[in-house]
Amino acid sequence: MKSLRGIFLLTTCWLGFSCELRAQLMDYKIDHIGPGEGEIQFDYRKNIATGTNGVMVRYGGAVLTANTVTYYRDSGLVVAEGGVRLQRDNQTWVSQRISYNFVTKEIESDQFHTGKAPVFASGESLRADLTNKVYIARQAFITTEDLAEPDIKVRADSIRIYGDRIEARHAMLYVDGVPLFYFPYYTRSLAPRANNFNFVPGYRSKFGPYLLSSYHWFLKEQLDGIIHLDWREKRGLAGGPDFNWQLGRWGEGGLKYYYAHDHDPNIDLPAGTSLPHDRQRLDFTWQAEPFTNFETKAVVRYQSDTNFVRDFLETEYRHNPQPSTFIEANKFWQNFSLDTYVQPRVNDFLETVERLPEVRLTGFRQELGPTPIYYESQSSIGYYRRLFAETNSLPTGMDYEAARADTYHQLLLPYTFFGWLDVTPRAGGRFTWYSHASGPGATTDEQYRGVFNTGAEVSFKASRVWPTLQSGALELDGLRHIIQPSVNYAYVPRPNRFGTNEIPQFDYELASLRMLPIEFPSYNSIDSIDSENVLRLGLGNRLQTKRLGEVVNFVDWQLYTDWRLKPHDAQTTFSDLFSDMTIKPRSWLTIESLIRYEINSGLWRMAFHQFTFQPAQTWNWSIGHFYVRDDPTTGPTSLGIGNNLITSTMFYRVNEDWCLRAAHRFEARDGRMEEQAYSIYRDMRSWTAALTFRVLENETGPRDYTIAFTFSLKAFPRFGLGTDIARPYSLLGG
Repeated sequence: MKSLRGIFLLTTCWLGFSCELRAQLMDYKIDHIGPGEGEIQFDYRKNIATGTNGVMVRYGGAVLTANTVTYYRDSGLVVAEGGVRLQRDNQTWVSQRISYNFVTKEIESDQFHTGKAPVFASGESLRADLTNKVYIARQAFITTEDLAEPDIKVRADSIRIYGDRIEARHAMLYVDGVPLFYFPYYTRSLAPRANNFNFVPGYRSKFGPYLLSSYHWFLKEQLDGIIHLDWREKRGLAGGPDFNWQLGRWGEGGLKYYYAHDHDPNIDLPAGTSLPHDRQRLDFTWQAEPFTNFETKAVVRYQSDTNFVRDFLETEYRHNPQPSTFIEANKFWQNFSLDTYVQPRVNDFLETVERLPEVRLTGFRQELGPTPIYYESQSSIGYYRRLFAETNSLPTGMDYEAARADTYHQLLLPYTFFGWLDVTPRAGGRFTWYSHASGPGATTDEQYRGVFNTGAEVSFKASRVWPTLQSGALELDGLRHIIQPSVNYAYVPRPNRFGTNEIPQFDYELASLRMLPIEFPSYNSIDSIDSENVLRLGLGNRLQTKRLGEVVNFVDWQLYTDWRLKPHDAQTTFSDLFSDMTIKPRSWLTIESLIRYEINSGLWRMAFHQFTFQPAQTWNWSIGHFYVRDDPTTGPTSLGIGNNLITSTMFYRVNEDWCLRAAHRFEARDGRMEEQAYSIYRDMRSWTAALTFRVLENETGPRDYTIAFTFSLKAFPRFGLGTDIARPYSLLGG
């Protein structure tokens, strides 16, 4: 009986201790994680837990691992020794001994190493109050390299870290162990969006020696900017500020201003032309979606002369040599959109059609109730001014302006016959009103024009599969051929008003290397509408296979041309034949081909071919040929002087530290190497550098030589990874 009472009493005590243990451990957890046997003991009288041979302690969002741990439950203090790692808030602390309070978040260590990319620190005598985000260390250094012996570091007698800002006193900058600069007091932000300087030194024939410098600053997440100050020995000082803002629902935008007092603006201009010494550029952009399905956008691009962006901002010039200015607001519904567009002219040296304003209502293709008929429309009204380019501020005497209202409506009846033949007949009508044109170049009175159109598109798709076809040489795992012939017929009788003498030309046909659409409303050159009786013949072919479990287009080939049943006086029966092809014979090889062949004369009007090789991550090579035949005709659709360009771009990674890049552009018409550029990249762990040499041989003027050196800390990169591939001129500072 006594034995039963003893067992009952012992069981009751054990249950009581278990409940007490669960209550004490409910807010933290201690586990043995070592490879061998370990021990975790609990002293319930002192409320202390100890662990040996590999222990993990978790409390809240903090995790601590060490060889031995003593945890004081009442205060939240843990004393850890041997390979200690503490992780909290994406930051890791490493030491042989750490005292850390899980409740107050205070930390002490004799020696430590810590990091939160992109910044790392190491030192002695660490004391930290993580609640106030203040760290104090002695004989410490800070670096952007996560290495025991970094190449670049700042060593100081004392370092204080306040959140994302560091303060160092009696600091010395070391590069590869060599002291370079002493800072009695040094402070810098450690955030990814940290203020920083960038410098691009170099030499260019038309600049002489130059130094392009910029200071990047950040004000929270809403505002940042760049201050440029550039010096070019032959051209003088230049610079200006950039501002970028983020306003949430009220959008994002930027303002860039750049001014140069150019000592020699006419250095490479033809004789008889001149530019001012005071030159400047203003670029403003803003876009927002303040309300659901309502978007706004504004762009203002002003420059003092035609060559300013080409001379000083080469990357921007290569992207858009003719800047435009406009303000746009769009409201979308399920089947309609309402657009308001304002386009003034701010650069007199560019020809512009001003829209002051233009309001457009678009009806998307939609089904009319329960019927099989579909409807689409586009209507606009606006006031327009066609302003021709001015030279030396003298008017051309050809400008004119007028109001215009235009409305277009079309019905379509898509139907599939026999389960495979798609037929879509259509019929539409357009009515346009023009006011009396005014201005020195005006030749038209008030006009009304009606346009009727009809037509039909017929197409079908057929395919065949060879599932067992295999080819190691072409990486074929099965093959599927998809063929899609199409015929699109368009008929437009001659409108009652057409031509430049009867209708002012605001939306007119522009020069294009590609085929223009023949159906409305895709054809949007409203003022150039003329009679049309044409069949557009198309043939699409796709060969598909499987590579790495995915379906890819082995060959994608599109052929199309127009058969004009009733050509105009300046037209032939058949238009040019167009061919668009992409071939991927191997996963590492892509072949692109765009061809425009003139059937009547048997001559090529345009040809573009490009081969891109990327057999490994260490190198790639792209070689291309671009040909355009001279077009001596006059008018807005003339292509002008042609090209016969051969281009090549090669990239090679020598090893983990060195890379090479070479780019060439050769004009075969006159045997001139228009451009050649060579870059050497060096990866030095915490920063990267590139040395670029370029030669430009212009049609007029002397050769232009450029050599530039760019560098960037990896922690605070000047450009995104790989940006120079799409923007190679950024390596030259342009």
